[in-house]
Amino acid sequence: MISNGEILIGVLVTLINIAIHAVLMTEVTWTARRISLASQHLYPRAHAALVMMATVTVLLLAHLAEVGVWAFVYGSLGVVKQWRDALYFAFVNYTTLGYGDILPSEDWRLLGPIAALNGVLMIGWSTAVIYDVLRSVIQVIGSKQN
Repeated sequence: MISNGEILIGVLVTLINIAIHAVLMTEVTWTARRISLASQHLYPRAHAALVMMATVTVLLLAHLAEVGVWAFVYGSLGVVKQWRDALYFAFVNYTTLGYGDILPSEDWRLLGPIAALNGVLMIGWSTAVIYDVLRSVIQVIGSKQN
């Protein structure tokens, strides 16, 4: 049976992850634009590549933090039997890999699909940010070379 507590915790963890993502996505987008606008580019392609590498690194760190939040919740609630399995279970759900080799306790099994939905949304958001940063960096560099 699905409990309201299960849904409430899933929504709260999702909101925490949205907050983490929003802060980091805003900062990475603004920083990439400021750097591109403020600097002269002797090697524009190298500059674009470095900005993109930094952007993707920050996004990766955001996703790791978000998986860590899920792992903490799983471990704290006893969703999985051992703490060491909590991070693995969080990754499997967040990335929608879904191996199924570790199963949650029956009282908390709805958290897995909620985490998967959260991961899909955050990964999609990250993809949009990567595209936006690349587009803006190329646009700024292109306008400075003309």
